[in-house]
Amino acid sequence: GVHLNGVGSFQASMQEVDLETVRHALVVADSRQSVLAEAGDLVIPIQQGQLDPSHVHAELGEVLNGTRPGRTSPDQVTFFKSCGLAAQDAVAARLVLDQAEARNLGTFLDFD
Repeated sequence: GVHLNGVGSFQASMQEVDLETVRHALVVADSRQSVLAEAGDLVIPIQQGQLDPSHVHAELGEVLNGTRPGRTSPDQVTFFKSCGLAAQDAVAARLVLDQAEARNLGTFLDFD
């Protein structure tokens, strides 16, 4: 098995992962709505009738909270497609900041 992260293409006309890989992969998205509108890796083959929107198996949040399974076998191909989701970025930044503060790492800048 293998896992791929697709974070480079961000327009409906751009593809960074070929159709056969996407077709054989368990696809997880940061946001179904975003990838079905903006990710050419999925938009183009759906428009061409080669994939169905239901090929997006789950959103990352669904896998993390256990409502949808992630990888179910070590042989499985998984593909995480991200178009960017501000809420996830903010949560990740908060987690990093909390960990840095707990370890007394970094430099505090006061802009007042």
